[in-house]
Amino acid sequence: QVQIVESGGGLVQPGGSLRLSCTASGSIFSIYAMGWYRQAPEKEREMVATITTSGLTNYAASVKGRFTISTDNAKNTVYLQMNSLKPEDTAVYVCNFMTPRGTSWGQGTQVTVSS
Repeated sequence: QVQIVESGGGLVQPGGSLRLSCTASGSIFSIYAMGWYRQAPEKEREMVATITTSGLTNYAASVKGRFTISTDNAKNTVYLQMNSLKPEDTAVYVCNFMTPRGTSWGQGTQVTVSS
């Protein structure tokens, strides 16, 4: 069984920063990519950023230049540094880990950007 623990969400003012982290443990092997997705109320889930274990990254246009995804492969951990946050970044952020056997998802962490 795979356990995924996310942390780092919360309430922040516009222009502020947050760092999300997500760690997978248990029966998870041969991770080849990790990602962060988000879902705002009444909207579909969207990709925020993905990264392969070799370091190739991909960002949504709306966060490029403000968010940075990174990993600690030895710890099966993926991070999302979010700077210059905007109210439209408010959402539940969910991480995932991709392996040849499938994708494992976290439970999500709430990020609220509001003054």
